Amino acid sequence: MKQNSAAELAQRDSKIQGLESQIEADTLKSQLEVTIAMSAVEKERDALANEVKQVKLESELNATSLKDKYETKITDLNAEIERAREFKARLSTKMLGESLEQHCEIEFNKIRATAFPSAYFEKDNDARSGSKADYIFRDSDSSGVEIISIAFEMKNESDTTATKKKNEDFFLGLDKDRSEKNCEYAILVSMLEADNELYNSGIVDVSYRYPKMYVIRPQFFIPMITLLRNAALASLEYKNELALMRSQNIDITNFEADLETFKSGFQMNYDRASKKFQEAIKSIDNSIAQLQKTKEALLGTDNNLRIANNKAQDVTIKKLTRKNPTMAEKFHDLSTPVSDAGD
Repeated sequence: MKQNSAAELAQRDSKIQGLESQIEADTLKSQLEVTIAMSAVEKERDALANEVKQVKLESELNATSLKDKYETKITDLNAEIERAREFKARLSTKMLGESLEQHCEIEFNKIRATAFPSAYFEKDNDARSGSKADYIFRDSDSSGVEIISIAFEMKNESDTTATKKKNEDFFLGLDKDRSEKNCEYAILVSMLEADNELYNSGIVDVSYRYPKMYVIRPQFFIPMITLLRNAALASLEYKNELALMRSQNIDITNFEADLETFKSGFQMNYDRASKKFQEAIKSIDNSIAQLQKTKEALLGTDNNLRIANNKAQDVTIKKLTRKNPTMAEKFHDLSTPVSDAGD
């Protein structure tokens, strides 16, 4: 009986030892599998982390490159807009630190010897009549007969900074100066009302207010004198021919018709020239507006790049595995401690 009990105990101990060995082997196998799984997960996690870093790095490099590229374009566009504005400003006036009167006098003196060799153009210093214009222009033919005379008034915005005035505020005084100085035409050279499209269009005829009166911007100063002088020369030629024809008792009906044709042709040429000036100014304004729109579009692109970069910076492993159950389970297992075999 005792022998049987000893044998049973030995058999039981042997069985227990076998079970313990099996449990130990299973435990080691499980630990090995867990270690292998953890190693695979860690490798995949590291790969994902490296991929995220690479994506972030590429995104940052692309964003930096594109930002530099568009900042360069924006700088270039700003420079072009500035050049266009400066060009338009030069069309409005080429004055740099000089007064409007000085500007007009300098421009006239540049071509005086070739275009107006016999002309008088001087500042009006005679105030005996109680009034004086800024400048008086007179031109005569070779025999000394006066062809044309113009009373000029120059008004710059800086001359009236205290209270902004309009061009029409000076019409009455200019008309009075023209009459007292015995001039045929009156011209206001003005920088006033800089935003007024009427005066920015070119040569403005205000004869509906005062006879033979015009308002011009500084860039039309020389063209206006040339147009009026040439018209006066042609008119004088016709007048001389008319006097000759009358002295010879020649019928002047056809001549007067020709004179009217000339006047109509001159008016047509003037209208065309004025229209061309308006189209040039309008074209420059359109170019500035288009460049400004392109600049705004590039600024909008820069803003989108900034948003995309922020999104890239917000990428995490958790977000990458949100819709990947397998990876989510593996990361969950990594965060759960492995129980001991005895438990």
